[in-house]
Amino acid sequence: MSESLAVGRATAPAAPGAAGTAAHAAAALDPRRKLQLALGVIWVLDGILQYQPSMFTKSFPAMLAASAQGNPAVVAGPITWSAGLIDHHVVVLNAVFATVQLALGLGIAWRPTVRLALAASIAWSLAVWWLGEGFGGILAGTASPVNGAPGPVVLYAILAVLLWPADRDPGAPSVAGRAVGRRAAQATWLVLWGSLAAFALLPASRAPGAISDLLADGADGAPAWLAWIDTHAASALSGHGLAASIVLATLLALVAVGVYLPAPAVRAAIVLAVVLAGVLWLAQGMGELFTGMATDPESGPLLALLALSFWPALPRPATPRPTAPRPAAPAKEA
Repeated sequence: MSESLAVGRATAPAAPGAAGTAAHAAAALDPRRKLQLALGVIWVLDGILQYQPSMFTKSFPAMLAASAQGNPAVVAGPITWSAGLIDHHVVVLNAVFATVQLALGLGIAWRPTVRLALAASIAWSLAVWWLGEGFGGILAGTASPVNGAPGPVVLYAILAVLLWPADRDPGAPSVAGRAVGRRAAQATWLVLWGSLAAFALLPASRAPGAISDLLADGADGAPAWLAWIDTHAASALSGHGLAASIVLATLLALVAVGVYLPAPAVRAAIVLAVVLAGVLWLAQGMGELFTGMATDPESGPLLALLALSFWPALPRPATPRPTAPRPAAPAKEA
């Protein structure tokens, strides 16, 4: 009896359940899922920031109303109306806004609701891009990569599309290409980074003191080390707005066209994009996260996350399928 039990344990298949669990865990943390989770974390951060005490005061709708300045009447009118509505019900509506953003982040993090949450985040982002950011100042002539143009919130919508859980082009070399197709992904990259390069050449960036003034504004309320960086950078660039804007526009243009180059050059362009995103984030005072008035971390982290979704992945080697052991041949009788 004991021998037969020992033989049974020795010949039993080795923990297929454990192998299946490990394979499922690996699939759950593929590159696209990791990027989705990062996006969900940023949405949760937005919700937490929206719960700050200052957001329940009149300063929140006043900040929203300021985004109407310089915009055409057809854009500015709805912004002013929504800011007035929020001003009359700021506590209730701000609580709703914060809860929605938390729900979007948690919905993206929970796999059964990821599609619904991503779709809802697109609609929410586009509404806030208009009513909360005035389209990032694009129509007002104030758009600059240093002040977050084309508006951080529209980047959430772009990321939701690029990270959509679908394989329209399974052979694409990047996560973004798999979701929407490599040509559509490349076009999205070109338009986004190309527009940033164009914004860098607008008067809002190329005026003699434009970039230095934006850097000085980013130092307000920042920690000492960050304020030191922004203040010294503002001092160094004072009066050199045109030269700084040309250099910035050139680097952004190189990033924009880099996605059409061979894979090694694409990786170099993506690394440059991540570096530029970090520089812009520092120039933006890290989204004023330390002032109590931030509603999001600004465009820097979102641009970096978007850049990583274009990273060319090496083709994964095919995993051999396990084969069932052949039954032992019956022993021949003597």
